[in-house]
Amino acid sequence: MAADRFAGPLASAWPDVGAARLEKLLLPSELALPVPPAPRRGTWAEPHVHGPTLAGLRASAERDRATPWPTPLASQYARYHRDGDRDTYERRVFARQRRLTRAAVVAAVILDDGWLDEVVDGVTLLCEQSSWCWPAHDDTHTAHGAVLPTVTDPYLDLGAGEVAAQLAWIDHLLGEPLDAYAPGLRARVRHEVDRRVLTPFTTRRDWHWLGLDGDVHNWNPWIHGNVLVAALRLVDNQTRRAALVDLVVEGLDRYVAALPVDGAVDEGYEYWWNGACRALEALDILAHATSGALDGVPGDALRHTVAFPHRVHLGGPWYLNHADGAARPTTNQPWHALHRAARRVGDREAQAHAAAHRRPAAPVAGAEQGLGRLLRALTDPSWVRTAPGGSPLPRDVWLPSTQVMLARRTAGSVEGLTLAVKGGHNGEHHNHNDVGSVVVALNAVPVLVDAGRPTYTAQTFGPDRYGIWTMRSTWHNVPHVRATGQSPGRAFAARDVTHATDDTRAEATMDIAAAYPRPDLRHWWRTARLERHRGRVVVVDAWEFDPTTEPPPTHVHLLVAGQVRLGGGRAEVTALDGAGRVGLSWRPASAPCAATVRAVEDPMLFDVWGARLHRLAIDVTAFGPAGELVLTVEELAPHEAFLGGAP
Repeated sequence: MAADRFAGPLASAWPDVGAARLEKLLLPSELALPVPPAPRRGTWAEPHVHGPTLAGLRASAERDRATPWPTPLASQYARYHRDGDRDTYERRVFARQRRLTRAAVVAAVILDDGWLDEVVDGVTLLCEQSSWCWPAHDDTHTAHGAVLPTVTDPYLDLGAGEVAAQLAWIDHLLGEPLDAYAPGLRARVRHEVDRRVLTPFTTRRDWHWLGLDGDVHNWNPWIHGNVLVAALRLVDNQTRRAALVDLVVEGLDRYVAALPVDGAVDEGYEYWWNGACRALEALDILAHATSGALDGVPGDALRHTVAFPHRVHLGGPWYLNHADGAARPTTNQPWHALHRAARRVGDREAQAHAAAHRRPAAPVAGAEQGLGRLLRALTDPSWVRTAPGGSPLPRDVWLPSTQVMLARRTAGSVEGLTLAVKGGHNGEHHNHNDVGSVVVALNAVPVLVDAGRPTYTAQTFGPDRYGIWTMRSTWHNVPHVRATGQSPGRAFAARDVTHATDDTRAEATMDIAAAYPRPDLRHWWRTARLERHRGRVVVVDAWEFDPTTEPPPTHVHLLVAGQVRLGGGRAEVTALDGAGRVGLSWRPASAPCAATVRAVEDPMLFDVWGARLHRLAIDVTAFGPAGELVLTVEELAPHEAFLGGAP
């Protein structure tokens, strides 16, 4: 191993890893990927493929064939630089790739000329596409002053990695039939993947996602995993293959080293699938490609991260969301990948959580997850035989790296109230200004909520990110202190965070004063507590300011989903999804409360919350420079009158 090579958990587990050893270990390209190719009819002949899965894929593929191929346009690419719209172009790119994925699977089963033609057309269209990079990531504008791709200087981003891996999987799955049917196509694939992905990967080593500056995020394993697949399949020279894979291993090592020991992901649940999960998938492929010589899941962080999805599961389709995640994300995730990783580390609860999402009578995670993931789902015998089960729903979760607590009354049950609270800092990946925020769910359905994020635009990751309302602390369940919201940056953080739990309660306490750019705020202590024996949540805010004669107003904000009714010192919320009702009460009851309706127009947010959210602002200005507000949240019986009238 070179003296200047990064040495993390992977290097510790495999001390003699390096290009020279990999050159001897790597299986030949036709054996390097863990999926049988289409000529293995024992896997791919129609009777052997799971019926509902194939039926669903084939029905979609047949509908595709009756329409023109999606065509991403140059003007749509340029829109990102003109008006910030990245979604219009990306939707067409994604639709093209998904159509090709469906066609490739059906072609592997049917192996007739019509389906091979569909694959040939899709592959050629990708090879002729000016850029595989998504417009929001391309440096064409800063490097060349262009708003269109600079084809002589391709940018290696998530999109380029995804296309390279998709083409590699197609080459693996259908290489022999395509050689007979469309000679020359595979050579074109190798040329395009090399010039757009593999050569830039090796010659330009300033990619931000490498993590050379210590800032490692989900791009690292996502891109490295796709480069690994492309290198294993599409590079014929064993010395170059080994050099590429060696760089991949070192890059993955940086990500694994940065993953906290508790396995938490500061980007949140949705990003786990394209971060930690991608790392686990890459290591699984690496183990196969080296015949088990580089096997295992090195390091406590990787083993513990397998538990992260079920540890932040509220129940049903709902998850604890922070950063840019959604509270009700798509359930169409690569559950087989979680199941496989859980089997490898022996985590039965994570296996159970994955199995809870197995739908034998419906298609598996489909084309939107990428061809490689779809092929693994179809051909993993342990996953195919897995019977559906129930999610473990642990009673208590504490993730010290992100200072996130989740607590419910009883393990394995969604009944009653679930409390989550987050400390942390405002410099996290995909950060929202939300230090001290609480989420409360009733029967798994969020009532006091984190809105999530709207559709990505140029603003999302630009200098005006916190002009987006969902990113600001004013639309999270935190105080608005003397007319001041929280600021972004790692320095704006919770202090003196403690956590305690037993059979009667679970609570977290923290001082969130440092999250606000106000030197006159000495302390803002927040304690959030689930009282299991009483079935209620209590949030205590206690503050201390420097005195002033006429202070700006201070409010405690609550973002609420559902129908809201207000009364003196109280509010009643009818939760979404028919989950029931909760009563909110606060002391002093004299603190006035105003409600603001927030219309929800963005389709991503609308799909989760419907047409509106409500913000309650409890005014505590009058209680002086040192005071306390106690908020109580409790479930209401079906016919219980809470505001003095009929429910």
